[in-house]
Amino acid sequence: MKIRKLYWMLPLVLVGVLLVAFQSEDGRSFRIAKNLDIFNSIVKELDLFYVDTLDPDKSIKQGIDAMLYALDPYTEYYPEDNSSELEQMLHNSYGGIGSIITWNDKLKRSMISEPYEGMPAATVGLKVGDILMEIDGEDLMGKDNQKVSEMLRGQVGTSFKLKVQRPGTEQPLEFDIVRRSIQLPIIPYYDVLDNHIGYINLSTFSGNPSKEFKQAFLDLKKRGITSLIIDLRNNGGGLLDEAVEIANFFVPRGKTLVTTKGKVKQAEGTYKTLREPLDLEIPLAVLVNNGTASSSEILAGSLQDLDRAVIIGNRTFGKGLVQTTRPLPYGGTIKLTTSKYYIPSGRCVQAIDYKHRNEDGSVGRIPDSLTTVFHTAAGREVRDGGGVTPDITVKPERMPNILFYLLNDNVIFDYATQYCLLHPTIAEAKEFKVTDADYEAFKEMVRQRDFKYDQQTAKVLKNLKEMAEFEGYLENASEEIAALEKKLSHNLDRDLDHFKPQIKEMIALEIAKRYYYQRGAIIEQLKNDPDLNEALKILNAPADYQKMLSAPVKVSK
Repeated sequence: MKIRKLYWMLPLVLVGVLLVAFQSEDGRSFRIAKNLDIFNSIVKELDLFYVDTLDPDKSIKQGIDAMLYALDPYTEYYPEDNSSELEQMLHNSYGGIGSIITWNDKLKRSMISEPYEGMPAATVGLKVGDILMEIDGEDLMGKDNQKVSEMLRGQVGTSFKLKVQRPGTEQPLEFDIVRRSIQLPIIPYYDVLDNHIGYINLSTFSGNPSKEFKQAFLDLKKRGITSLIIDLRNNGGGLLDEAVEIANFFVPRGKTLVTTKGKVKQAEGTYKTLREPLDLEIPLAVLVNNGTASSSEILAGSLQDLDRAVIIGNRTFGKGLVQTTRPLPYGGTIKLTTSKYYIPSGRCVQAIDYKHRNEDGSVGRIPDSLTTVFHTAAGREVRDGGGVTPDITVKPERMPNILFYLLNDNVIFDYATQYCLLHPTIAEAKEFKVTDADYEAFKEMVRQRDFKYDQQTAKVLKNLKEMAEFEGYLENASEEIAALEKKLSHNLDRDLDHFKPQIKEMIALEIAKRYYYQRGAIIEQLKNDPDLNEALKILNAPADYQKMLSAPVKVSK
């Protein structure tokens, strides 16, 4: 009887499971339909009865943005009229003049801060510091950078008149500019350094960086390099395929570099090296920092997992998420996160857990204690969950407080503008130096501007006095506090002299950029670069290089 009873119960259990599954799926579909209906009704009620007239495009866009913000910062909606921003991100190009603009708070106007070499802004003669006055006769006073940027961009081949006020000139200048397809610099600089060490600065993985990287590398090989430094600092990533392609230049064909895993089958994939490499033997060092993200982490992490390169600098950003685009009605597009990626050791470098938010909506990094140990091909320990940790960590230099304010208040920017008016040409970027006489002129300019900055020690001392008084210790400690105040009193000349090396470096970088564009800024930065120095040190020590990439020695007990 018991067996017969089980036979009757088995179909009932199966039917029950199926009903739960259908109810669960139907329940989910119902909840989606229900909430969409509620949202639709709210919009209609607001449109009919709200005291002020709503802008439907703006209001609904804000609702969409708020919903997507609760997911992760990479899932974004692009309406048809904003599709150019997405195109620029994917293809690293747009129609415009090819210049970064910045806001001048005193004048309430935008100004040219960095024209790209060979692009319309540079070729027509626009200079850093030029104040943007009018576009086709329309006054730009009060228009923010985003609005001005939209006016500067447009269809390739269209033209407009730009009026600017140049520092040092009385009358405004007018320029006829034809918009071009602007290709942002992919490899702004590469060269041969001392001891036959090659250097390539790769700024993005958007566009077609593997093609340019290959050309640069082969050129360096012709010039006799015996090792290579790849600089991925502040490279925010781009196309996953391009990272795999560049890694393929240095690792064998058929290696699995990236595996993606998502909710749907289309989001899953395996990316292998498909071509014969360019060089399997050349020693490699890769420079990274916390601005190294996404595809940059795929390249750095893959080369680390395969023990193919020494990674140097600071822990990378930790973006292990992959986005794809999906078309929407009325010309819109959604860029959404569809999967996570995993590099050769099996680890995912994603550092922030967006799925588990705090009660206030904030998110935090995955703590190191919750990360998992993985191993490189040679058996070296690496971890997931927090970006790529370098093999050689370089302690980042802290920016002096006074330098922060000199930059923030455009003091160094304005000095460089003044310097360029007095110096039509300067030495080649590699030889250029800011002299002591130049620095004295800068100090005089700072004094004349009555420059003030927030001194942190004064704040701390004020808080100390307040707490000492509150707790009843001020009277007994008044002499000591007064002596400390005297020693830490604000002295602008002292601070300008004490931090002279750091300030001079920043002045030199800003000036070099004016004459030699992004290439000049990189050359100037490399003159005193702790990360680069560590890379040169390890590449000039072959035995240490090999030891660092080898299996750890097991100590017998």
